[in-house]
Amino acid sequence: MITVYGFSPSGNCHKVRLLLEQLGRSYAWIETDSAHGATRTPGYLAKNPNGKVPMIERDDGGVLVESNAILCWLAEGTPFLPADPWRKAQALSWMFFEQYSHEPYIAVARFVCGWTLADSPRRAELPKLRERGHAALAVMERHLASQPWFTGDEYGVADIALYAYTCVAPHGGIALDAYPAVRGWLARVEATPGFVPLPAPDAAAQALIDQST
Repeated sequence: MITVYGFSPSGNCHKVRLLLEQLGRSYAWIETDSAHGATRTPGYLAKNPNGKVPMIERDDGGVLVESNAILCWLAEGTPFLPADPWRKAQALSWMFFEQYSHEPYIAVARFVCGWTLADSPRRAELPKLRERGHAALAVMERHLASQPWFTGDEYGVADIALYAYTCVAPHGGIALDAYPAVRGWLARVEATPGFVPLPAPDAAAQALIDQST
């Protein structure tokens, strides 16, 4: 049994939940509201000095952080992560893309729209975040025009990593209308066995999103 510390509306946390559900693996979930300081307590920081979610903890006290590292550890030896070194490296390349060229723009635009006040100075970041978010989606669209998945011939961890924030890109004002291949891929992910959707933001966050998009 592992324990997951996660904030349910977070795409990074949902990656871990989705893979665990699709693996059929038992776990305990501790809701950890990172938006309101739950990751900054002395007890949490003693386990994860970086003060972020998700974090998993094993029964022996071992801790692992960073969502994509957690995905790889959970998926090792399963069909979700290719065993062939070249195919595995291809999957990992998309997971690095997600963390460096996708999540910093699409996820951050969503955060700014849903978890900052309407007069926040961070709102000035939105045009650039949206521009770069669309650039990432264009790269994905090009790949998906000829390939069904990002992990190779089959669905796997790279798809889970990229799905988490792509599915809610419109929350940050990044529409998916121009990306038919991306939309088709989202539908394929949602049709996989054991799929669970990303929970909706709470009412306050949703109201801010509605005002911002």
